[in-house]
Amino acid sequence: MLSCKGKSLNKELNGVLDKTLRMNYLFDFYQSLLTPKQRKYMSLYYLDDFSLGEIAEEFEVSRQAVYDNIKRTEAMLEEYEVKLSLLVKFEQRQEILNNLRAGIQSDATPEEIIDHIQSLEKLD
Repeated sequence: MLSCKGKSLNKELNGVLDKTLRMNYLFDFYQSLLTPKQRKYMSLYYLDDFSLGEIAEEFEVSRQAVYDNIKRTEAMLEEYEVKLSLLVKFEQRQEILNNLRAGIQSDATPEEIIDHIQSLEKLD
């Protein structure tokens, strides 16, 4: 019984870590589109690991106000990604670059290397 709870907890923890990593990337790509207050809240929450209560105390607002602001900002970042796809393109570039590196290390043919380079050029 304990192992089932452990697996569920691991899955939940991975989901939280995945979301945090995604938000950090989205924040990196789109932070210039946010207000200074949104940038500060997101930076404290995601980069500095402040709790909602700590942020609320620092800005002298309610915990709920901080929570609402962060949730709205997360939704905005996701909207920006839907429209601009900077994170998707970054991930695709990373995959192609990894394939290119692997191809070079495994003596890929010049045609295979050119294919990878062309794939990179198509992303822009």
